[in-house]
Amino acid sequence: MHSPVPQRRRVVLSTVSSDSHTWNLVFLQLLLQELGHEVVNLGPCVPDDLVVAAVREHRPHAVVISSVNGHGHLDGVRLARALRAHPDTRDVPAVIGGKLGVAGADDGAMAAELIAAGFDRVFIDAGELDALTGYLAMLPARDRLQVTGAR
Repeated sequence: MHSPVPQRRRVVLSTVSSDSHTWNLVFLQLLLQELGHEVVNLGPCVPDDLVVAAVREHRPHAVVISSVNGHGHLDGVRLARALRAHPDTRDVPAVIGGKLGVAGADDGAMAAELIAAGFDRVFIDAGELDALTGYLAMLPARDRLQVTGAR
């Protein structure tokens, strides 16, 4: 099982805007909290601008996006570009994982496009939970991210 991290991280957790699934968010929230992280769970179907606003407000160590509906690639590219376009959110580590496409889509190509759009890591396989938790544990420890603009 996962061992608790020595430094608490603040994580903003959400799905992509078209994904109405919640069980994945509940699971990830409980897992991350068990590891000692503070989780701000935005819930399902969150528009890109609200994810950006939440990241600006909560100044997390990372953004974790989970996709179950198979639209993670399409919606994720747009979300990554929105996060990277804003000066207050452009440097916040952001990861995405889950079902990125439908009907035999090439996960490798989609992952590459998501990285190019601005995600720092893409987790394709559900078995990569250890990789996700390890990634979060390796993030620089700091109290809060600095905000460059007015809120």
